[in-house]
Amino acid sequence: MTDVLLLADLHGNYGKLDAFLSYDYDAVIIAGDITNFGPLEPVDSVLSNFEVPCFAIPGNCDPREIIDVLERSDAVCLHNSWIALGKITLAGLGGSNKTPFNTPFELTEEEIDRELTRIANHMDKNVHNVLLSHAPPYEALDSVSEDHVGSRSIRKHMTRFDLVCCAHIHEARGITEVDGVTVVNPGPASEGYGAIIHFGKEPKDIHIDLIAV
Repeated sequence: MTDVLLLADLHGNYGKLDAFLSYDYDAVIIAGDITNFGPLEPVDSVLSNFEVPCFAIPGNCDPREIIDVLERSDAVCLHNSWIALGKITLAGLGGSNKTPFNTPFELTEEEIDRELTRIANHMDKNVHNVLLSHAPPYEALDSVSEDHVGSRSIRKHMTRFDLVCCAHIHEARGITEVDGVTVVNPGPASEGYGAIIHFGKEPKDIHIDLIAV
């Protein structure tokens, strides 16, 4: 695969999804918050709309039971796991670091550190190594007002990847580079935002187009 559609933050509003189907891509990755605290019943049919391979992680607003739903769906659940696809290794970490709102799927920084250590140590290193995380790294597309709310553990491990695809902070849509690593937040798909990621044949040959439908 060379072109990948990145979506996130659907929050149960699936009305814009059909418009993304007109784009040309080889796979879809979804960076969490597929639902808004549930319900989980529509998730399987929503993901089955894509006719290409789909890889997904939960977000902090998804009930933890969504992992079982994703495992049974047509999509591949990448939470706490990884997969090698040609020249690309995709690693996934769902949920988010702690928030003030006590949302359903939150992790401590220690839990995030432990999982990312395990993933990064064991995954197949590739031409392109991608981390799909719902939460952003600390100080990278993570600003709410003047506060940085990203994960310090994701920031600690991000240099073991070439690209971090994150979400969570709706107003932080964009692309940035931190510590030599590209970070992208496609914006909320519930509002028609997404991104197309183009992977070249050489390391670091990654181009990203933010899109809106």
